[in-house]
This record gives sequence, structure tokens and C-alpha cells, in this order.
Amino acid sequence: LNKRISAELTKDYKPGDPVLHLQLEDETGFEYKLDPKSIVLPPLRNPDILVGENDLTALSYLHEPAVLHNLRVRFTDSKLIYTYCGIILVAINPYESLSIYGSDIISAYSGQNMGDMDPHIFAVSEEAYKQMARDEKNQSIIVSGESGAGKTVSAKYAMRYFATVSGSSAEARVEEKVLASSPIMEAIGNAKTTRNDNSSRFGKYIEIGFDRNHHIIGANMRTYLLEKSRVVFQASEERNYHIFYQLCACAHLPEFEPLKLGSADDFPYTNQGRSPIIEGVNDLKEMEATRKAFSLLGITEAHQMGLFQILSAILHLGNVEVKERGSSSCGISVSLFCDLTEVSYESMAHWLCHKKLKTATEILNKPVTRLEATNGRDALAKHIYAKLFSWIVSQVNKALSTSSKPHSFIGVLDIYGFETFEVNSFEQFCINYANEKLQQQFNMHVFKLEQEEYMKEQIPWTLIDFYDNQPCINLIEAKMGLLDLLDEECTMPKGSDDSWAQKLYNTHLKKSSHFEKPRMSNKAFIILHFADKVEYQCDGFLEKNKDTVNEEQINVLKASKFDLLVELFQDEETPAAPSSTAPPGRAKLGRSTQSFREHKKSVGLQFRNSLHLLMDTLNATTPHYVRCIKPNDVKAPFMLDPHRAVQQLRACGVLETIRISSAGFPSRWTYQEFFSRYRVLMRQKDFLSDRKLTCQSVLERLVQNKDKYQFGKTKIFFRAGQVAYLEKLRADKLRAACINIQKTIRCWLARKKYLRIRQATITLQKYTRGHQARCLCKTLRRTRATVIFQKYTRMWAARRQFLRQRTAAVLIQRLLRGYTARLEYKRLVCERKALLIQRWVRGFLARWRFRRIKRAVVYLQCCVRRMLARRELKKLKIEARSVEHYKKLNFGMENKIMQLQRKLDEQHKENRELSEQTRQMESHSATELEKLHMQLKTLQEVEVESRQRGDLVTSLQEELELVRQELEKNKEMVAELNEKNTLLKSEKDEMNRLIQEQEQQIKEKSESIHQEAPEHLQAQLNEERFRYQNLLTEHLKLEERYADLRSEKEAALSKHDHNRADSGFSSSQSESIHSSVLTGSEDAGQMAADVSLLLKLQRRVAELEKEKMDLQSEMDTKEEQLELEQTKRVLGAQRDYEALKRQELESDNKKLKKDLQELRQSLSKGSGSKLASPGGQAYNVLLEQLNSTTEELEMRKEEVLILRSQLVNHEAFKHKVISPTLDLHELNEDGELWMAYESLKETNRILVSQLQTQGQTHEKEVEGLRAELLQLRAELDQQQQMLSNSLELPHDARIQASLQHEISRLTQQNMDLLEQMGKQDKIIRKLKKHLKTYMKKFGEAEGVHIEQSSPENMVGESGRTVSIVRKERDFQGMLEYRREDESKLFKILITELKPRGVAVNLVTGLPAYILFMCLRHADYASDDQRVSTLLNSSINTIKNVLKKRGDFETISFWLANTCRFLHCLRQYSGEEAYAKHNTPRQNEHCLTNFDLSEYRQVLSDLAIQIYQQLIRVIENILHPKIAPAMLEQETIQGVMGVKPTGMRKRTPSFNEEGSHSLESILKQLDVFYYTLLQHGNDTEVVRQVIKQQFYVICSVTLNNLLLRKDMCSWSKGLQIRYYSQLLQIKKKSQDDAEAICTMCTALTTEQIVKILRLYTPVNEFEERVSISFIKSVQTLLKDRKESSQLLMDAKIIFPVTFPFNPSPVALETIQIPSSLNLSFLTRV
Repeated sequence: LNKRISAELTKDYKPGDPVLHLQLEDETGFEYKLDPKSIVLPPLRNPDILVGENDLTALSYLHEPAVLHNLRVRFTDSKLIYTYCGIILVAINPYESLSIYGSDIISAYSGQNMGDMDPHIFAVSEEAYKQMARDEKNQSIIVSGESGAGKTVSAKYAMRYFATVSGSSAEARVEEKVLASSPIMEAIGNAKTTRNDNSSRFGKYIEIGFDRNHHIIGANMRTYLLEKSRVVFQASEERNYHIFYQLCACAHLPEFEPLKLGSADDFPYTNQGRSPIIEGVNDLKEMEATRKAFSLLGITEAHQMGLFQILSAILHLGNVEVKERGSSSCGISVSLFCDLTEVSYESMAHWLCHKKLKTATEILNKPVTRLEATNGRDALAKHIYAKLFSWIVSQVNKALSTSSKPHSFIGVLDIYGFETFEVNSFEQFCINYANEKLQQQFNMHVFKLEQEEYMKEQIPWTLIDFYDNQPCINLIEAKMGLLDLLDEECTMPKGSDDSWAQKLYNTHLKKSSHFEKPRMSNKAFIILHFADKVEYQCDGFLEKNKDTVNEEQINVLKASKFDLLVELFQDEETPAAPSSTAPPGRAKLGRSTQSFREHKKSVGLQFRNSLHLLMDTLNATTPHYVRCIKPNDVKAPFMLDPHRAVQQLRACGVLETIRISSAGFPSRWTYQEFFSRYRVLMRQKDFLSDRKLTCQSVLERLVQNKDKYQFGKTKIFFRAGQVAYLEKLRADKLRAACINIQKTIRCWLARKKYLRIRQATITLQKYTRGHQARCLCKTLRRTRATVIFQKYTRMWAARRQFLRQRTAAVLIQRLLRGYTARLEYKRLVCERKALLIQRWVRGFLARWRFRRIKRAVVYLQCCVRRMLARRELKKLKIEARSVEHYKKLNFGMENKIMQLQRKLDEQHKENRELSEQTRQMESHSATELEKLHMQLKTLQEVEVESRQRGDLVTSLQEELELVRQELEKNKEMVAELNEKNTLLKSEKDEMNRLIQEQEQQIKEKSESIHQEAPEHLQAQLNEERFRYQNLLTEHLKLEERYADLRSEKEAALSKHDHNRADSGFSSSQSESIHSSVLTGSEDAGQMAADVSLLLKLQRRVAELEKEKMDLQSEMDTKEEQLELEQTKRVLGAQRDYEALKRQELESDNKKLKKDLQELRQSLSKGSGSKLASPGGQAYNVLLEQLNSTTEELEMRKEEVLILRSQLVNHEAFKHKVISPTLDLHELNEDGELWMAYESLKETNRILVSQLQTQGQTHEKEVEGLRAELLQLRAELDQQQQMLSNSLELPHDARIQASLQHEISRLTQQNMDLLEQMGKQDKIIRKLKKHLKTYMKKFGEAEGVHIEQSSPENMVGESGRTVSIVRKERDFQGMLEYRREDESKLFKILITELKPRGVAVNLVTGLPAYILFMCLRHADYASDDQRVSTLLNSSINTIKNVLKKRGDFETISFWLANTCRFLHCLRQYSGEEAYAKHNTPRQNEHCLTNFDLSEYRQVLSDLAIQIYQQLIRVIENILHPKIAPAMLEQETIQGVMGVKPTGMRKRTPSFNEEGSHSLESILKQLDVFYYTLLQHGNDTEVVRQVIKQQFYVICSVTLNNLLLRKDMCSWSKGLQIRYYSQLLQIKKKSQDDAEAICTMCTALTTEQIVKILRLYTPVNEFEERVSISFIKSVQTLLKDRKESSQLLMDAKIIFPVTFPFNPSPVALETIQIPSSLNLSFLTRV
């Protein structure tokens, strides 16, 4: 079996072939050699669609390899630990914690049929609970398996299921006590073994009692064969019972100090296994759980400490050392044990070392050996622990017991399975004996079920040969059996194990086929059990069967002062010991010996009697079997050891069930299932009117051997392998059909391709020929064009040649003529130049000759004139020497002298003047000389200074050089500044970008905070609403429970008073009788008390909510402060960075200013220099650079100012609380920003004032328009709603609704017209009064009186017809009633009002309006008692009505009216938030004297309760329809098919009469929707109801899909839409896994993996999902953070809100129909 693997034949087998050619699962080839002698073929594997089935009996081939393979696929691949095998549930221990036992799973299995869901312990529990409730018969669940298989856990989950589903009818929660018994029994009865860390070392049978209503009322526990030897001995790697280690773990606690405990290693009774610690288990916490369970079961702290004292005494007893004193005596120290048990030290020490021997005449005390003393000590310890165990069990039963007798019970048997070890002793013998009995009962039950099935279907019954273990049972328990011989040997004085073994050999060897003797041993025997051969060692059988304890030791314990210890031994019947006063007598001794023997029954006899009692109990019940399997011995999760599994399957009877099933007809199909599955094998002529005949004819044609099947009344029975054969035929037919379809499709595709190619070819030919024709035409055109082109080209060439030649000729002519003209021109130019040269040469020569001649003439003239002058000079010299000459000279001298005298006088005069002038000049010259001296000195100084200036010039030149160098440096500095400016610009841009990013981040963060905060607050609000509404639900349940108890009490009293004997009087009738009585004073008082109590509770809840809101606000404030501090720190860092940048810029600015000033000064000092003088080139260049630098600095300054303003604005925006008043003067040292800010602020003020003025004007205008618009919109919405409602209704209802609407509309219009007429009449009367007054005044002023009117006027006035208008009464929207009519009002308006009939034709919410109008009158009269009575009675009456009539229409009707009543209390409360929606007339009707806000809360709670009741009613209606309609209905017939289901038949997926479909759900939803609208429920409430409906549908559908393996297939994906992608998508590659992870966002990881593991092929064309693919999906989804819960909570009810919905109906216009019979109400 270890080598069994799946394979497929690759070559047909023919008889005689020595080898089978196979292909394994990993697609590798393999040759299987056959034995030529036996030629045994390997067993056939089931079809792939049958592998992994929920029920092993659904397999076509039933043999061990098929069973093991199916279990392996389910356990290791699909991670499914439960599998059905007929009536057995096989549970394999996963050695891993699974999330399949939560309350959601319990809810999913509750109420389901066993075959509808996947196998589960809850399914078996539900089946037992359902059969108990349906058949009124007791049930039992038998859980068996070897140690470590999970029996205890399975039994615990079964009890948890019963406790959760059934609940308790009593006040004490019995189901909690039943569950609390588990930790106690595990502590005192479970221990660690080599196979299991929590192994039960005893068997138990728990009977859970139920009353007639199927509620748990009590329980009872019976235990079997406690392993007492474990108290004193443990094997290696094992532990004693858990309670001892829990005590040692609590030794440090103060209350345990008197027990003198220590570590578990200090006691021999706990340290023998050398494994005191269990991994993952905290003994201290387990002790707390144990003590808590004790307290829950009513065991007081004193009794608990007493128990722990006795257990500690047992541990200390194990520390007692026995010492040898002689060959036949011993000494002992037992002080701690005696102190804890409060017994006599001397007596206990004496009887531990001695024993009493009784003879015929005397009694002797004989010392015992050390070994005997040690065995006696251990026997005493075991006996005390057994008594303590029995006492605890009795206390548990006492706590779980009930005074009333249970109507029925379900028993859960948790008993050890078949065991075989290397050394088997008395315990294994008893365990295997019990399993033989249970297996016999199981075989008989299975055989009986098979027989009943065959008889029910009228199948010919043939005797099935099954294993009968009655001979083995007779060997053990019959007369002279093993137990009888053992008891006989125990009574012998010198009986021993060896002598008993010899008796066994002599009695049964070779006489019984089930008894054998080992070859190599004379102290052992072998029994052939139903599961295996077991060899038992005889050593210890007699001692364990006797279970002897020294009676004197028991007497010492009975004499203890410890009450609890004495109580343990009260039921001991000890023989009458001889005393000194009583004479010895044979008769008395005989009687005492007889009673002692009666009391001292052997362990084997006691076990046999209790086993017979257990079997009688099980035979009287309907059994359900759970077989627990241990998959491996190393406790590895989800690892199956085939050898161990087969061994356990054989031992627990699963394979026997398979064998019994396979011997008959294991496969069973209904005719409809067979027809639906194998209709593809039928021909058209096979279809008959009767499907049974159709199936018969088809099956007779398909299967020739009629012994392979049988036709029953409703089913077809098949032999083993026939379903596989039919599946093969079906697969072949489908394959042939697929081939035919493929052939046809391929033919169609090929023909389509051929036609497409042919059409393409024709098209190509057409276009090719056309192309060729076009090409020919184009060629012809081109040829013609070429000829024309050639013609014109040649013409052009010839013309061009002609023109070229002509041009050349003309050019030549022109050139020649030009050349000739140029030659002529050159000649003429040469001639002209020659003439010019000649002219200039001739002119030059003429001038040269003229100049030469002129010089010659001039020279000649000079010579001549010189000569003449010389001659004249000689002549004058001669004349001067003569007298005449002197005369002539003197004649002129007189005149000249006179002239000279005159001139002399003039000169004297001038001299005097000149002397004067000279004197003046001298004086002046002196002054000038002084001045000159001064100037000389000055000049000397200037010279010195000039020298100094020369030095200064040198220095200035040097300074100029330095200035030039500084200029270069400044240029470099300017470049650096430019670079810095560039960097600053980039930094500024970066800062701006950072600021923008920060602003964007802050904006996004604020937006996200603004978005998340409402969502978070909304989530908290919804959570609080959910909690509050859950509290209301619990309160409602308590009220219902209180009412039930009160009604039961009244019913019991009435029954006692009237002496009624009818036991069938149900609590529901008493409830209805009680709820119908409304006028009793006691009920009214109780109602008022309930409402007042509810008001107090709600007031307290409001206070708590207020405190919570305060704490929430405080927490929000703290969070905001924290966020502000964080933002402040961030912005502070940014502000520091900006300040640092600003300081750097300012320092650079100051530095540049300083450098600029120094440079200007140096330049001004060196103004004398030419190079650096103002206006110079260098100076101008430097000045331009400095100016540009200054401008750049100014720009930086502006940028700094802008950055400052941004920072200030940002800080002011984000930190208004921190800096509410920001000094803007500090932002700019020049004050420009402040002035701009002030101007902007002033402008903003003006604009704000103008906007406010305009806004007020517009608001007034808009308010008027808005009021008109709201009124028109309300009318329009009402009309549209009525129209939509009427259109959705049927034709008759539409006509009725339209008539009702028209009547209401006309009534409303008439009322409006009457109101308008009344107003107009008032205005007319008022105007007439004013007119009369004015006429009177006018008449008095004119002096005219009315009495003086003319007769004509009198006649005219008397002749007019004056209309007398009736004064209309102005109703105030109130109703008055007498106090004695109050009960009548509630009875008519609430109790007797039916939603159907009268209520449908009323105005929606009319009862709420009437109650509120009555409340208004009570408020108007300021009658607080009437207000309180009216509200309390209304609320209680509505509750009673809903309790009495809990149908959907009633709940919907009163939900609408309760909400309307609540809205009326809000609308007319006078609060501004609600009054703004009212008309002025409605505001006049507001309540004036009382504040009913608390009652508004009460009504809101009532509405919540009604809403929750409505949702529960909807769930109860929809829940049975969801799974059949959404999953089981086969919308596409023939696609899904029906798979074999085995004995656990599921609900059929094909359509049957009365089955639910998707259309039925849609119709039901339509009914819900129209009913809610018809009753006038608010749109928001209807929306929430619809949301809840769809949540229920989706959650139930998903839960069923997750728990139903048969629904997870590709074919089912065609029918369901939401999960169809996950079911239909490819599941092979990594891309498919990523697609699944991307697509399935609404499902959790566990749900996706669960669906993939459950995916099952329905047809052979589908493939399973590989393990590697599932692991890849898990790897991709491992980072998801989501809930680990597998199923959705279908019972959750979302928090409901009732938004305020004001009514447009005016109270004074409401008319009360006469059909209500409310004539005692008076309109006010």
C-alpha cells in the first residue's frame, strides 16, 4: 500500500501480456510486471471526476487503494480532514489549528441537510439534532479512534455545536456548564503520551438532555475504565494527569503554600517520564481555566482547595520512602501525607507496613515486605485518585442535572479505539473488548440500514456475508470465557497469572479459532480481533483485575478529620470487623464475607456490566459514527502514512463498511439524477413520458448483464464499477460528440477559410487584371505623352538651338561691334590724352619759359633800378650840402618846433599824469610786489605741494592700480555674486517648489484628514450604533424572556386554579393571551415601569455617550495639538532655514553696500586721475556693474520679502491658534509690505461689506424663491413617487392607487381652497370694517348722516342680495379624547388595525398622525400624566402587536408609523434644526409645554428594534431560498450534470416542483420593496433594508460555496456570475495566479485558497488545481492584511439610521375616515 500510485495505461492490455505499459502521475513511463502464475492485475482507479469525493461510497471502485487514494487527495491536497463513508464520518487529525469551528461555521451548518454541505463534525451533530427533533427519538454520536486521533476534540466540538444551536431554556445557562465540564475532565482524565499530548485515559459517555422545545436542560456523564496505573507510573516521554502539573505550576501562589508543593521534578509520581513540560501549553493558565470551570459548575473555593489538598497528598504519598528493618518488616515516614489528609500518623504508618489476616478463629497483623509496602502505597494512591475522580464526575453531573425529566437526549461517546502495542496488558484487553462490542453493534446497524434500504426500494434481498465478531465476544465474555476464568482465578487463594494462562490454554486452545498461543511464551495469549491479532502478556492481569486495597488503610482514611476525604469513602461497604464485644460466629462471618464479595466486584466484571449498559443505551438510540484517524506517528501536519491509515481504517470498521457496501449495490441513483447525468447516452426514441421507463430502457441497452444493476421504486442500484463504466460511456459519448463538433467546426472553419481564400483570389485576380489594364492604359497614355513630349521637346530643342545660334550670332555681332567701338574709343582716348599731355607739356614749357623770362626781366629791372637809385643818392648828397637846402629845411622847422612845443606841453601834461600814474603804479606795484612776494611764497608752497602732488600722483597711480585690481576682484566678486544669485535663484525656485510641494502635501494631508476624519468618525459612529443596537437587541431579548416567564407563570397559575390537565398548552398561546390584555392595571403599571426603566437606561446611555463624545473631543483636541506641534516643528525647521537664507542675503547685501560705498569714496578721492575720473571709461563700466549688482540685490531683497510674506501667510494659515496676532511690521524693514497689507485689508473690508449687503439682499430673495421651489419640488416628488409606485403596481392596484391619489389630491385641493376662501373672507371682513370706519369719518367730516339717505337709495340697498358667509372654524391640528376612551383608542388604532384591508387605503402614516395629534392636545392642556400614559401605552402596545403578529407586513407597517411618529416629534419640537423645514403654519403647531427628547430616543430605540425584527423576518424568509436558487438551480440544463453522491444524498440541483429559483427570490424581493413603499417607509430606510437583503444573499451564497465542494467547478461558474471568474479562469501558470490575485480583491486569501482547493472537475475535460499553483497564489497573497475568518457573518445587521424626514402634510387638513370608528375623537 505504501507504493500505490495512480497511473494510466498507454497500451492496450491483452490476456497473456507479461507487462503493463503505464504512465504515472508525473508523466513518466513505467512497466508493471505481472505474475505469470496468478496474473493478478492491479486494482482499477476511479475516474478523475470521482477522485476526492465527499463520500467514499460514491466511488465506483470500492477497494482499499481507492479509499486510501481518495482520502489522500482530500487530506493532503485539498486540506479537508472530514470524509463520509456511508453513515461514518472519517476525521483525520490535521495536527494543525484550523479555522473551521467558529460560530460562523456553526451558523452555516445549522438547519442544513447532511448531504448538502461538505463533511463536518457539525453536519453529523446537526443530523443528530434534527432527527431528535423530527423523530422524537434519542440519538448518540459514537466517537472512536486510537490515542492521538482527535477523539476528545471531536466530542468537544459536537457538544459545542449542541450548546450553540439549541441554547438553554432555563435561567442558568446549562450549555455553558456542559462546555465547562471539558477542561475539568481533561485536567483530571487526560495526560501526555508518546502518541498524543492530550490523550484521554478514560472513556466517557455524555447524555445531553433536551426539553420539548429542544433546548438543553441538563446533562449526565458516565465514565469507563480510568487508567489508574498512570497515577503511580509513567513511561518515558509521558506525563501523569495534567492536574498534578497544574498544581506544581501554582505552588508559588499564596493559597497553595500550605500544600507544600514544589516543582514536578521533586515528586516520583510526576518525574518518571522525564517530560514535565508540553510544548505550547502553560500549566499555570490551564489551572486558571480549570478553577474557573469548577466555579462555573458550582464547586466552591473551599471544595476546590480540598480537592487540591487531596491531590497534593497523593503526590506526597509518592515521596514516602519504605526502608528495610529486617527480612519481613519495614519502616515508613508519612508525615506530610497525614498532615494533608488529617489522619492519624501512627495508624497510617502502621497499616502501610502491616496487613490483617483473617482466619476462622482470629485476626492476625502481619508485617509486609518492602515491595509489598511499596505496592500497597501505590494501590492506596490509585484508589484515592479513583475515588476523587468519581467524586468530581458526580459533582459535575450534579451541576448538570435538572429537576425535570429530559424529553430526549443526545449521547456523545468518547471512547478509546482499538489498541495494539509491543506489550499489551489488561488495559488494552478491556479496550479491545469494548471495541469488539462496538464493532458488532456497528456491523448490525450497517447491515440493518442496508436491509432497510433494499426492502424500501423492493430490491431482491440477498444475504451479504460480513464479518461477525460474536465468536470473539463469546471468547471474552461468555461462560468459561476469559473474563470468567480471570475472576475465578482471582478468587483462588494462590491464584497467579501463570495458572490463569494455563487454564486459558487448556480451555480454549485449539477449540476457538480466535484464540492462539505464542510459540515462544507460556505467559501470553493471542486473540484474533476483528482488526488484527493482538498478543497479551498475562503478567499483572490478576492484580489489575482485583484492584485490591488494604481495608485498614481505607478505615484510617475514613477516620480522618478532613470532611471532603471522608465524603469520598462514604459509599465504601467494608465487612464487619470482629470486635472484642461481638462474639465470633460463623454466620456473621459468612454474611460479612458475602457482602465484601458483593462489594469487591472485579474490574473486568464491572467493566463488562457497564459495557452492557452502554450497549443497551446505544441500541435504544439512533447512532451516528465518527471515526478518528491518526495520519502519522510524528505529528506532522497534513502528512498521511498509508500503512498507519489503512491499519486504523480496518480497525475502526471503515473498510468493513466499504466491503459490505461493495458486496451489494454500493452506487445508488434516483431516476431523475440518472436521467440528468446520462441523458447524453439516450437517443431520441429512448425518451418516454415516464422517466423511470426511459432510464430502464436506456440501462438495459447500455449494460447487458442485468445482475449489474437493479431497479427500485425511486432509485437505481448499481454493482461496484458500473458507475465508472457508465462514466466511461458518457465520457466516450461526450468525446465523440466533441470530436464531431470539432470535425464540424473544423470543416466549417476550413470551408470558411477556402471560401475566404477563393474570394480573396478572385478579388486579387480582379484587382490584378484591373491593375494590368490600368498599367496598359497608363503605358499607352505614357507613350502618347512621350510622343507629345518628344514633339515638344524636339521643337523646344530646335527652337532652343535656333535661339542659341541666334543669340550667339547676335552676341558675336555685339561683341565685334563692341570691340570695334572699344578700339575706336581707345584710339580717341589716346588721342585726347595725347592732346592733353601735349597741352600740359606745352603749357608747362610756356610757363617755364615765361618764368625764366620774367626772372630775367625782374633781375634786369632790379639792376636798372639799383643803378638809378645810386645815381639819385649821389645827387641828394650833393644837394644837402648846399644853404638853400638848409633854408628849405628850416622853413619847415618852425612849424615843427611849434608842433614839438605843443607836443612837449602835451608830453609834460602826460608826464605829470604819468608821474601820477607812476606814483600810483609804484604804490600799486608795491602792493603788487607784496602780492607777488605772497604769490612767490604761494608758488614756492605750490611747488612744494606740487612735489608732494607728484608723490601723491604716484601714490594715486599706485592706488589706481590697486583700484583696478579691486575692480578686477569686484568683477570676480560680481561673477561670484552672479553665481550666488544663480544659486539663490535655483534655491529660491527649489524653496518655492518645496513650499508648493509642502503646501500641496499639507493640502492633500488636510484633504485626506478631512476625508478620513469623517470616514473614521462615521465608522466609529456606525460601530457605536452597532453596539447600541446590539444592546437594544439584548434588552429586547430580556424583555421577551421576562414576558415568557411571566406568561408561563400566569399559565401555570391559571392551570393550577382551573385544574387543567392539558400539557400541550404552549407558551406562545399564553403569550398571545397575555399580550391581548391591555387594560389591566398591573400590565399598565408594568409597562410604565418598563418604559421608565428604559428611559433611565437611555438617560444613562446618553450620559455615557456624552462622556464618550467629550473624551472623543478631548482625544481629537490632543491629536490636533500633536499634529499642530508636528507641523510646527516642520514649519519651524523650514522657517529657520528661510531665516538663515534671509540673513545670508542681508549680510551679502550689507557687505556689497559697504564695498560699494568704499569704492565710491576711493573713486571720489582719485578724481584727478584721468583713468578713474567720473565719466571715464573704467569708471562708467564699474558704475554699471555696481548698478546692476545693486539692482540684483534689490531683486533679492524683494524675493526675501516675498518669501517672508509666504512664510507669514503659511504660518498664519496653519497656526492661527499659536500666533493669532502676527506683527507684520517685522516682515519688512521699509514698511512697504505693511502698507500694502493695510491697503488690501481696507479694500477687503469694503468689498466684504458690499458683498454682505448684496448677500443679505440676495438671501432674502433666494429664501422666498427657495421656499416656493421646495414647495413645488415636494409636490413634484410626491407626484413622481406616486406615479412610479402606481406604474410598478399591477393593473388593478394601479387603478385603485390612481383613484386614491386623485381623491387625496382633490381633497387636498379642496382643503387648500377652503383655507384660501377662509383667508379671503377674513380679509374682506377686515377691509369692510376699515371701509365702514373710513366712511363714518368721511360722513362726519361732510356732515352727512346715513339716516338722511334718499328713498331711492334705501330701495336700492334693500333690493341687493347680501351673501351671509359661515364663519369657518380654525382647526389647530389636535384631537381630544376622554380618558376612559384611551384603551379603546389603542385597541382600534394599533391592536386591531390590519396592514391589509383598511390600513392600505389610509393616508400613509395616519396612525402616527392621529397619535401625535392626541399628544398635541395633551401638551396643549399641559397634562403631563396623559402625555406619559399616551406615549408609554403606544410603545408597549406596538411591542405587543409585533410580538403577537410577527409577519413582514405588520412589521413594515409599524416601522413606517413609528418612524413617522418620531419625525413628528422632531418636526414639531420647536427646535431650530427641525423647525426650519416647516411652514409658518406648521411652526404654530409645535409643542409648547413639554420637552419630549427622551421619548424621541425611546421611539428611536423602538424603531431600531422593529427594523432588526424586520431584517430577521426577511432573513428567515430568504435563507431557505438562497442556496437552492443561487447555487443548486441549474439554469443551463445539461451543463452541470449530477455527480455520484453516495449515501449522503444532497439536495438535487435540477428543477423540481416546489424548488426555489432565482425568479422566486426576485419576486420575493419585489414583494418586500413594494410593501415597504406602500406602507410609506422612508426612502433611506428602504435603501438600508435593500442593502441588508443583498448582503444576506451574498454572504449565504459565498458561505455555501465555501462549504460545498460539489459547487466549485467550471460548469457551476457558468451559472453564477460573481465567482465565475475565479472558477473559470485558467489555473496553471504564474500569470494565471497573478490574474487571480489582481481580480479577486473582494475575497480574502483564505477564501481564495479554499475555493481553489475545493475546485472539483465535474467532467473529464476539466483539470484539478495543482498544489504548486495554490502555493504560488498563497505566496502572492501573503502580504494582504485582512481577517482570517473563512465565512462571512450572515447574521450581522448593519447599524440603521433614521434621517429626519419632515412631513408636508398639515395637521389641520388630516381627515379621519369613518371606517376606523374613531368618532370619540374630537378635532380641536
